[in-house]
Amino acid sequence: MEKKKKFLGILFDCCNVYRRIYINKEKNAYEGNCPLCQREVRVLIGSDGSSSRFFTAR
Repeated sequence: MEKKKKFLGILFDCCNVYRRIYINKEKNAYEGNCPLCQREVRVLIGSDGSSSRFFTAR
């Protein structure tokens, strides 16, 4: 059985493009970047966080 990677869906407002970002090795944040302009995004994981899986990076 294949284990699925955890991800968040991010709409990068900078270039109006959607991309998945994945959990980092430390398992304390989701990290990724815009595929066009390389703008970085980091979403921390915490007990008081959101249950949403889709966000917009502005």
